[in-house]
Amino acid sequence: MIFVTVGSQKFQFNRLLRELDVLVEKNSIKENIFAQTGYSDYKPKNYRFKNFLDRDEFKEIMEMSNKVITHGGTGAIVNAVKQGKKVIAIPRLKEYGEHVDNHQLQIIGEFEKMKFIDVVKEIDELENVIENIENHELKDYISNTDAIIESIDDFIR
Repeated sequence: MIFVTVGSQKFQFNRLLRELDVLVEKNSIKENIFAQTGYSDYKPKNYRFKNFLDRDEFKEIMEMSNKVITHGGTGAIVNAVKQGKKVIAIPRLKEYGEHVDNHQLQIIGEFEKMKFIDVVKEIDELENVIENIENHELKDYISNTDAIIESIDDFIR
């Protein structure tokens, strides 16, 4: 299953939701999709959606998915990567009224450099990226929390 999350900021992400509908209609996407659509006013026709999910709903759908398509927010990306999902990130862009600036381009660029995610900069790339993500080698996230705690502990002693 593909989980689509567009975040909860007061901006639409209709461009992504429309493209997913097109890809399902032309049978390019055969998997089930569930989308958290946020403040978008586009209503998907070919997949299930809900504007906002509570924490438990979000966690349940994330666990059921093997792929996550998300906006370029750090929280959404890190959450999905930590859970070992194949992540496709698409930046919200100012020119489409999706955000106040284009900072998400820099965010996804950094995650892409680290090889944690696949990136779609132009919406017409989405079909190809979805099609090829299973063959793309992405790094697993390995937490270094224990090393940080140990370092702080050593410093205190």
